[in-house]
Amino acid sequence: MEKLGFHKVGNNPAPGYPSINHNQPLNRGLPPSANFPRMQLKTEQCKNNSAILVNRVAVNPNDFRGVDDNTAVILDGIVVYHILKSDDVTPGYIGLGGDTRKWGAWSYEQPVVVEPYSRFPIAPLGSIDLSIEFRSKKKAHGNPVNHDDLIVQFQRTYMNQILQPTQPIIMDYAGDLFLLKVISVQAIDIASGAGNNLADVTVSTDLGTKGMLIKDTIVNFYPEEGALINLTKSSNSKSKSISNKPRANPIINPDFKLESMGIGGLDKEFSQIFRRAFASRIISPDLVEKLALRHVKGLLLFGPPGTGKTLIARQIGKMLNVKEPKVVNGPEMLSKYVGASEENIRNLFKDAEQEYKQKGENSQLHIIIFDELDSVFKQRGSAKSDGTGVGDNVVNQLLAKMDGVDQLNNILIIGMTNRLDLIDNALLRPGRFEIQIEISLPDEKGRKDILLIHTKKMKENDLLAKDVNFDELAVLTKNFTGAELEGLCNSATSFAINKFTKSDSIAKVDENISKMKLTRNEFLLALNEVKPAFGVNEEDLTKSSPHGIIQFSPRVGQIFDQGQSFIEEVKVSETERLISILLYGPPGSGKTAIASTLALNSDFPFIKMLSAESLVGMSEPAKIQAIDQIFRDVYRSPLNILVIDKIETIINYNPIGPRFSNDIFQMLKVNLTRKPPGGRRLLIIGTTSQYTALKHMDGLDGFTKTIPVNHITKLDELKKVMEKVGFMSEHERAQILQQLSDVFSASNNQFDMEDSHTNTNTFSQLSIGIKKLLQVLMNSQYLKADVDGVVQNILEAHI
Repeated sequence: MEKLGFHKVGNNPAPGYPSINHNQPLNRGLPPSANFPRMQLKTEQCKNNSAILVNRVAVNPNDFRGVDDNTAVILDGIVVYHILKSDDVTPGYIGLGGDTRKWGAWSYEQPVVVEPYSRFPIAPLGSIDLSIEFRSKKKAHGNPVNHDDLIVQFQRTYMNQILQPTQPIIMDYAGDLFLLKVISVQAIDIASGAGNNLADVTVSTDLGTKGMLIKDTIVNFYPEEGALINLTKSSNSKSKSISNKPRANPIINPDFKLESMGIGGLDKEFSQIFRRAFASRIISPDLVEKLALRHVKGLLLFGPPGTGKTLIARQIGKMLNVKEPKVVNGPEMLSKYVGASEENIRNLFKDAEQEYKQKGENSQLHIIIFDELDSVFKQRGSAKSDGTGVGDNVVNQLLAKMDGVDQLNNILIIGMTNRLDLIDNALLRPGRFEIQIEISLPDEKGRKDILLIHTKKMKENDLLAKDVNFDELAVLTKNFTGAELEGLCNSATSFAINKFTKSDSIAKVDENISKMKLTRNEFLLALNEVKPAFGVNEEDLTKSSPHGIIQFSPRVGQIFDQGQSFIEEVKVSETERLISILLYGPPGSGKTAIASTLALNSDFPFIKMLSAESLVGMSEPAKIQAIDQIFRDVYRSPLNILVIDKIETIINYNPIGPRFSNDIFQMLKVNLTRKPPGGRRLLIIGTTSQYTALKHMDGLDGFTKTIPVNHITKLDELKKVMEKVGFMSEHERAQILQQLSDVFSASNNQFDMEDSHTNTNTFSQLSIGIKKLLQVLMNSQYLKADVDGVVQNILEAHI
C-alpha cells in the first residue's frame, strides 16, 4: 500500500508513523463529488474536442448548478465519466464523443440517466493495460512513438480519473491523435488491506471493475492488433510493458463460470484439461517465445460411454473466446470416392490455415471436436484397420495436419473414444493427441453433484419433496454413469407423472397434476428400472448366496478373515495395487457365495463378475474379446474387484483328454499379473473346482494366495446349517442326525470286515457341499418329507 501512496497508520502509532485524525479532511487530490438529483439527459455530439481529449462528458452549467466541475457521474448505471461544464452544450443534453457513444451503444437524442457516482472509498488502480492505435489510419506513420513519454502524457492528462475495462480514450500526443482502449485494470480494495503485493491483486477485464488512476499506477501500452504504430521504449526504461504484451484476443471468456457448465463430478478432470491445454494460451506470446513453449494441439478424452466426454468437449467452447467449434462424427469423414476422405480432413483445417497466414500468433483458436475417434483413426496396417487402405490414408492426412511440415499454432483438436487401444499409436505421441485424460465413472460425491444438476429445475420450481436424500441416492447409484443418472431422474419423473394419469385413459392426466412432487419413493422405483451398464448389480451377486453365509465351521470364518485382510491390503498398500486369490474346492462347496459376499462387503465402488454363464454361446474369439473388455472395465474406478467364477468352465476345460482353450487361458494368466494403470487398485477373486488341473497347467502362478473351501464333513456342521435355515423342529433334527450317525457307524464297521472297493453303497464319513445340502433341505421341506425321507435325500446327495 505504501508504494501506491498510502502510509502506514495506527491508533497507537510508533515513532515515525503518522496517526489518523478523523477531524481533518483526507485530501489526496480526489476528484470533487456531489449529491445531485438523478436526472435524464439526451445525447448529442460534443461541439469541440475540449471534453473528448480529456476523457470527459460535456454538460450545460445550468443543468449542474452547485455541482463542481470534474465531478464523477455514472451513466445508465454502467459507465463512469467526469463532467466538463460547457456553454456549448444544449440544456437538457449531454455531449458525448463518437467513440464514447459507440462504446455505450447510445444514439443521438437517446435518453441517458445521469446520477452521481458516490462510491467511497474509490479503489486506486495498481496497474492498467491499454491498447493503442492511430485514431485515423490515414494519418498513421512509422515514426517511433516513445512508450515512456506516452505514460507521462497519459498520467498528466487523466490523473484522478475513474477508468474501467473496455473504455475508449482519445489522447493527443505530439500532434497525433491516438485511440486507447482499456484492456484490464488492477483495482486495489483499500478496505481489505490489499496492495502490498500487486501479484496478489486480480487483473480484471470486467466492465464492472472501476478504479482511479493515481501517480503510482503502473501504466502499460500495447499496439492494437494490426496497428501501424512503431512503439519503442528508452534504453534505460524500467517498464515491463512491451516485452510482456497481452493477447489481442483473450482466450478465456471473462464471464465464464465453471458451475454454469452443468458438468458434475469432473472438476478434477476439467482442471487438468485447463492446465495442460490452455495454460500456454493465456499468457502473452512474448512470454511463450521466451519459455520456448509449444502449444498443445490435441486433447483426447477416453472412457466408458455416458461418462461426460462429449459434454466436456462441447462445453469447452462456451468457456473460450474462440471460433465456433467444428463438431464432426468420425464416420462422417469417410467417403466411397477416392481421395474424398482425405479432402474432408483437409477442409476441417482450411479456415485455421487461412487465418494463421494472415494474423500469425494473433489468430483466434480454432477447435475441432472428433467424436467416435476410434471408428476412423485405427491402427494402420493391422487387423484393426479397415483393410482397404482408406483408413490408413485418413490417419496419414490427420498426422500431417496436426504436426506436419506446415505447423499451425491456432488449432486444438479434441477427440473422444471409448476404445483407446484401437487408435493408431502415432496419433498419441507428443505434438498430436499428447494429452490423454480418462473420464471414468463418477465417485460418490460426483454422483451427488450430477443428481443435483439434473434436479435443479425441479427444486427451483418446488417439485421436489423434502424426503429426497441425495446422499442416499449417491450411495445407491454405485457404478452409474452421468448419462444413467440422468436416465434415473427421467424415470423417477415418469413414475411421479404416472400417479396422476386417469384410470380410464392413460393418455389423460388428472387436474391435480399441478400438485405433483417427486418423492424418495419415485427414485427408489427408478432404481429398479435403470441399471448400470458397468459393474455388477448387487442383486446379481446376492443370487449366489440366497441364504446368506452360514458359518457352519470355524474354517468359514477364517476364509472371510483372510479375504478381508486382502481387501484392506489392496485398499491401503503403497506397493500391492494388484492382489489375486483363488478359492478352490469340490463343486457346491460355496466358493461363489464366499467370493460374491466378500466383494459386496468390500464397499469398493466398482465390482465386476466374469462368469461362464455370461459367455455361453460365444465363439472362442468372441469370448476373448469379451474377457478383454471386462478387464478394461475393471480399471474404470480407483478401487475395483473382479470375481472370476468357475475358471475351468471359462477356459473350456474338458477332463476327457484333457483339453482346454489355450488362447483364453493365456489371456487370463496375463491379466492376472498385469498391474492396473494410473494408480488404480484391483482385487481378483477366482473360483475353481479343478485345482489339480490348473496346477498341472501352471495356472496357479498368477494368484497371490490359494484358499481351500471344504465340504460339510461333520454332523455338528450339518446341525448348524439346519438350525440356521430353521429346518424342521429341534426333535426332528435330532432324529435326522441320529439316523445319519447310525448309518456312518454301520458303514465304518462294514469297512473293517470287507474291502471297501467292492461295496459302493457304504458311507465312511459325511461329505456334502453346502449348496447341495441347502437344495436338499429346501426340496424336502416343499415335499413335506418325514425324517426318514430327509435322511434318504441327504444320503442320495452324498453319493
